Amino acid sequence: MIDKIFLLEQVRVLKNLLRWTLIILPVSIAIGSMVALFLWLLHLCIHFRFEHPWLLYFLPLAGLLIHFAYKLYGKNAERGNNLIIDEIHEPGGGIPKRMAPLVLLSTVVTHLFGGSAGREGTAVQIGGSIAQAFSKWFGLNDKETGILLTAGVAAGFGAVFGTPLTGAIFALEVLTIGRIQYQAVFPCLVASLIGDLTVSAWQVHHTSYRIDAIDIPNYFDAYFSLNPLLLIKVVIASIAFGLASLLFAQMVHRMKHLFLSVFSKTWIVPMVGGLTIILLTFILGKPDYLSLGVDAEYNGAITIPSAFQAGGADTWSWLWKTIYTSVTLSSGFKGGEVTPLFYIGATLGNTLSTLLDAPVSLFAALGFLAVFAGATNTPLACTIMGVELFGGEYVLYFAIACYTAYFFSGHNGIYSAQKIGIKKLDA
Repeated sequence: MIDKIFLLEQVRVLKNLLRWTLIILPVSIAIGSMVALFLWLLHLCIHFRFEHPWLLYFLPLAGLLIHFAYKLYGKNAERGNNLIIDEIHEPGGGIPKRMAPLVLLSTVVTHLFGGSAGREGTAVQIGGSIAQAFSKWFGLNDKETGILLTAGVAAGFGAVFGTPLTGAIFALEVLTIGRIQYQAVFPCLVASLIGDLTVSAWQVHHTSYRIDAIDIPNYFDAYFSLNPLLLIKVVIASIAFGLASLLFAQMVHRMKHLFLSVFSKTWIVPMVGGLTIILLTFILGKPDYLSLGVDAEYNGAITIPSAFQAGGADTWSWLWKTIYTSVTLSSGFKGGEVTPLFYIGATLGNTLSTLLDAPVSLFAALGFLAVFAGATNTPLACTIMGVELFGGEYVLYFAIACYTAYFFSGHNGIYSAQKIGIKKLDA
């Protein structure tokens, strides 16, 4: 009798997994294809601006165009990632189909004219919008729709960065601080993997990074698997990474509030934001903090890859990127925060490696991961991202950096819709 019950349960599990696989396949392929299109367009527009730097002077007009596009056609799509998180927690008005094409085009426009933004926000919104549309076509109930939306987030994130396992864990971890939503784990894994494979099938490639071999002698290798001296330096740096995460999140939120409180006419805000970016670039005399910060506009430009080399970043590069991105996003331009967070973390890691006499590429990688972990409150996903991007040799350092930054970044990350499941520290 027990054997029969056991067998029946496994059959039900198998049927459920097959059902979700059939649901997820077309959704993930659609999301991966649109993310591939987005990445291709993004590459084209960024390099087009490199060839025509005068486009920066039209950034205020581009911001005005984006503002009225969302005002006239966007409806509640203006809330972006926070709308998707809210819909997963408490289904309500749904996610409009227009969110995906609107955020794709507005992000391309932002980068074409030099706005300092990312791309993960666009990929996540593409994933959520497409998942919502398929949910209606499949006739799913509210609970199933929430699972499919979570899988859509996983597919978008995994596809845009080429990190399928990270995409799955990120979608599960980002919803609630201190708690992972395991009910969607299988759909998220399938969705993120298929989304990433789809982007690869479209021949769209991702930037690769490498950590150089550590040459610090470990005098305690007979007793410890980790280098104690290096470990102390990692913890010190990770506290700084967490505080940088906190600074970024607070600047974006407070600057947006400041803009709206100072200017009664909201259409003025993106123009002021665009003019501020132009003025900052004129003062600094270089365009290094515009756009993504992944590809170099000229030889010697400060980028994320350059931060992995000695002398590849200025002392205050991380702060300038924080200011540029805060102004861009808080004034209404579109994109995302994660790639700028990578830039901030990698350049801060580069600076700290000099101050602490530590390996440059390792600390750039730790900053890359930890600032992101602190700002999004997703330390597990970021630890896994370290393995997917840099290999598993330094995974313990990745985990220490991500969790230390997580605790020092506070509870208010870049996503205001994120709920607190378990506080980081009891009173």
